[in-house]
Amino acid sequence: MNYNFFALIARMRHIGRWGLMRSVVPENVQEHSHMVAVLAHALALIRRDVLGRDCDVDRVAVLALYHDAPEILTGDMPTPVKYFSPAIREAYRQVEEVSAARLLDMLPPELRESYAPILGEETGAEWELVKAADKLSAHIKCLEERKAGNTEFLQAEQQTRDALEKNPLPELRYFMEHFLPGFSLTLDELQ
Repeated sequence: MNYNFFALIARMRHIGRWGLMRSVVPENVQEHSHMVAVLAHALALIRRDVLGRDCDVDRVAVLALYHDAPEILTGDMPTPVKYFSPAIREAYRQVEEVSAARLLDMLPPELRESYAPILGEETGAEWELVKAADKLSAHIKCLEERKAGNTEFLQAEQQTRDALEKNPLPELRYFMEHFLPGFSLTLDELQ
């Protein structure tokens, strides 16, 4: 029997993000998922190595890598639409659950149990790092667009910055203090 899970995962690169915004540099879900995984991994390492708290760093990275996998079947819903009302958010959450279940059905039965927690409910200490990394990735995208002269992202930049500043995670604060300023620098300034 053939299984299509990984063939669909590979199609994440065809799903555009920021659909309502004019982007200087387009971003797809695969690129975004990679960046969220990099950032979540960093936050997890900060939790473990800087703050001395227990953290399954590898699990955080894997959760982040697959965090938008259901969008392969649903597409990327723009944030203003997704969060327009509690009813829309709940309906979209249900659609994502159905999508995740369909993806799991595209795996051999022997692998479904291992992938179910990765594609499943987004709660717990590991997911809080993934969600923070997701917002951080969105903010970094806004910074990059502004740096390229695109004012389309100014409001999104402020909104994502506000959300990040309200987030109480010390790992996120550490990252924002020590690493976020670099994203506003030019290549020459980074070196």
